Amino acid sequence: MGSRVQQMMRKFRYGEPIVVVSGLPRSGTSMAMRMLEAGGMQLAIDGIRQADEDNPRGYFEHERVKDLDKEGDKDWLKQERGRAIKIISFLLPHLPATNNYRVIFMQRDLREVLASQSKMLVNRGEDSGAEDEQMSSEYEQHLERVAFLLRYRPQFEVLEVKHREVIESPLEQARRMAAFVGHGLDADKMAAAVEQQLYRNRAS
Repeated sequence: MGSRVQQMMRKFRYGEPIVVVSGLPRSGTSMAMRMLEAGGMQLAIDGIRQADEDNPRGYFEHERVKDLDKEGDKDWLKQERGRAIKIISFLLPHLPATNNYRVIFMQRDLREVLASQSKMLVNRGEDSGAEDEQMSSEYEQHLERVAFLLRYRPQFEVLEVKHREVIESPLEQARRMAAFVGHGLDADKMAAAVEQQLYRNRAS
């Protein structure tokens, strides 16, 4: 009950939540943003990063997000209240407490995340510079820290969404997301935005 009252007080003070789609890179955040858009959600994107072979439907990003870990004015986030914005998990600790955040946190098998990231780097002619085992361990530790952050900081509400469950049961997961976000989103249209053929890095 205490947390619910606290959330109500924060909403009165800081206004409507910003819907944050988060997770590791290549965890399904772009898919989630596409679902929200299809359902009728307003997105905070700038269109600077264009679609490519790795994300043929687009990245749904806002360039200013990349500077959240730097010193500077973050008041621009206030104008995104009531919209959805994509913010990778590494930047969540840098979000100011002067907003409320409703976080859809995408979870994906780390083997698939690493395979997808590796493929993207190959497409760019880059080298990851780390072994999968090392990266997997680092990601696991990072995700534990992020889970603690989301659980105990009052500005955050969180819905965990598994990437594979979205692929296998899109309507069920769309309904969960729509209920969490609010805004009267159309779950059927959200589910229809999930494209099975884009699930190209599968763990056995």
